[in-house]
Amino acid sequence: MKCRHCQHDLTLPLVDLGVMPPSNAYLSEQALQSFEPSYPLKVWVCQHCWLVQTEDFTRAEQLFTADYAYFSSTSVSWLEHARQFAQSSISKLSLGPQSFVVELASNDGYLLKNYLAAGIPCLGVEPTDATATAARALGIDVVSEFFGQTLATTLVSDYRKADLIIANNVLAHVPDINDFVAGIALLLAEQGTASVEFPHLLNLLTLCQFDTIYHEHYSYLSLYSARQIFAAVGLRIFNVEQLSTHGGSLRLWICHHDDSRVQQKAVLELLAAEVAAGLACADGYSGFQHKVDRIAADLTDFFTNCSQQGLKVMAYGAAAKGNTLLNYAHIGRRQLGCVYDAAVAKQGKFLPGSHIPIVPPTQLSLDEPDFLLILPWNLASEVMQQVKHQVPAHCRFLIAVPELTFL
Repeated sequence: MKCRHCQHDLTLPLVDLGVMPPSNAYLSEQALQSFEPSYPLKVWVCQHCWLVQTEDFTRAEQLFTADYAYFSSTSVSWLEHARQFAQSSISKLSLGPQSFVVELASNDGYLLKNYLAAGIPCLGVEPTDATATAARALGIDVVSEFFGQTLATTLVSDYRKADLIIANNVLAHVPDINDFVAGIALLLAEQGTASVEFPHLLNLLTLCQFDTIYHEHYSYLSLYSARQIFAAVGLRIFNVEQLSTHGGSLRLWICHHDDSRVQQKAVLELLAAEVAAGLACADGYSGFQHKVDRIAADLTDFFTNCSQQGLKVMAYGAAAKGNTLLNYAHIGRRQLGCVYDAAVAKQGKFLPGSHIPIVPPTQLSLDEPDFLLILPWNLASEVMQQVKHQVPAHCRFLIAVPELTFL
């Protein structure tokens, strides 16, 4: 395999998670009787541009289907994150009725509804029908296609160039990352701004967040690698923010290369920190597989001990990261009776691979678990606040990544 950005040979492995189904391919009861596609999940490191990436076995159309079940609005904290960003960007960039905002991977309208409410013209680009339909119900204009240079050219013709392009947690999801960022360059107005958020590779490595690795995430990005990818199409990162979302993310502020805005010192400081942490040398990626195997073994031992003591363990949050964790640790219906999830689109379905049923959180008070494993560990505080009155007083909450921790 060649690097999906610079085309150099990939010879440095990061981790091999074996073979498993796509993490967002939730199953209906009828589908349990059918063949379930599974693919190798192996991650490589490019020693030329230092982009970390999955080995190619799947196409985007196979992963982001019409019934794709991830709805951004399910998380209260993520809705607040979106609201605050919208308010800040409107003020910072002096956006108004004369402006045009485009969000790539706009999902169910969780973010654009804030611009709509402020009277700012906006457009969503969202290829999955279920979420695009939800956004249209809010009055948001949505184009249901995958984004790249071809669609960018069409959007410029049918609408106009964008004053603000937002791409939250999508850059990692695109198989042709060069085409995607080239599309941003085409769509962005001459003095326009792009804001791009993605989980930070540095956190994945230092906190062993291996459960954020799944087929839908083609790339795992640092500022170091992202700067090269955007520079190749004439775009420049002039500022960067470090966020707490998704276990630690970066928000890049991007403009055209000849824009007058000055590069902020935060960019050079973070680049230096990444280099110091080893993200630009092979040694920085060694030992990761061993850490992953330890986490999986600890979780398996926990379930074994609970079973021997007759203790009931349930899980909360049918998140993609939870599917990677459970499937790699070989946790199935025998060890885990069900997973609770507030997303109606997931309820009544089954987790891919493990085939654990997904049920509404209202069932928590009936099941009375002794332990509740929170799979979306980045939302642990939010989950505990929501369900603390539905579980027995003795019930203990825990997360498995970066290590087995009782909360």
